[in-house]
Amino acid sequence: MKALQYRAIGAPPEVVTVPDPEPGPGQVLLEVTAAGVCHSDIAVMGWPAEGFPYELPLTLGHEGVGTVAALGAGVTGVREGDAVAVYGPWGCGTCAKCAEGKENYCLRAEALGIHPPGLGRPGSMAEYLLVDDPRHLVPLDGLDPVAAVPLTDAGLTPYHAIKRALPALVPGSTAVVIGAGGLGHVAIQLLRALSPARVVALDVSEDKLRLAREVGAHETVLSDASAAGAVRELTGGLGAQAVFDFVGAEPTVRTAGAVAAVEGEVAIVGIGGGALPVGFGHLPFEVSVHAPYWGSRGELIEVLALARAGAVSVHTETFSLDDAPLAYERLHAGAVNGRAVILPNG
Repeated sequence: MKALQYRAIGAPPEVVTVPDPEPGPGQVLLEVTAAGVCHSDIAVMGWPAEGFPYELPLTLGHEGVGTVAALGAGVTGVREGDAVAVYGPWGCGTCAKCAEGKENYCLRAEALGIHPPGLGRPGSMAEYLLVDDPRHLVPLDGLDPVAAVPLTDAGLTPYHAIKRALPALVPGSTAVVIGAGGLGHVAIQLLRALSPARVVALDVSEDKLRLAREVGAHETVLSDASAAGAVRELTGGLGAQAVFDFVGAEPTVRTAGAVAAVEGEVAIVGIGGGALPVGFGHLPFEVSVHAPYWGSRGELIEVLALARAGAVSVHTETFSLDDAPLAYERLHAGAVNGRAVILPNG
């Protein structure tokens, strides 16, 4: 089969031919119908050789949907031909967090060497994907694969962050979304669907700010040195009750802290390497700062339900598997408005 692999430190990904996988006991083989392109992959390919955590070559793709092609011995709960989404943050399935459905926070995954597809084990940017357990599969139930695949991360991750902040997002409140790209434009829709808050979007790109307005942002602000002051002015000097930074770089986390209200919530979702100092005098009183990771399997089910109800949709641009390296080039250049999706068998 064809697969997109990261094969050497610092080199661009390549489309190669690898053996077709076969399901062993308890495993499910998917024919991949769509795979999402994510900035996290670019971050992985930017890590230096020293301390690189994964074995190479690595088949990329941690967002995947597909059709069940074959079942390993003992598998129940899914059938050949089922259209499913893959829940990506795999865990051990037995620790306290996994028992709550929070495999994204599995307490034993690192010790057991358990990795998500595309982030340590073969991912979805291939004609077939091997899934270790049917519990990692969620029925699409009529959702289009291209529309659904970004929801497994670009939908699930902001949903998880926003759900925690909902008690603070009462009528008259403000939520700030920093970065209106793949995750951010979904977050705006989720905030509009789930809360009465006024949504203010920040980005360095006028195209992305235009997209933010199209999907429901009440206000948009160019993300520059004056952004924090502009948000403070919009909120009458009070700041925002919830701030979601989908960039996570040093300038954006500084902005996030600067626009947070007293008792506000700051979620640093992006992995741009920034850090926000916490302590007396650094932030307004009782601001909570957290760095969420993905979401639970139950939350993925909820996100897909929101999509079926028409409450959230992802702007997508599709590429063939042969053109997948181009998709990463465009993403790296900031030229993808929304989410790039690879069609391995399209």
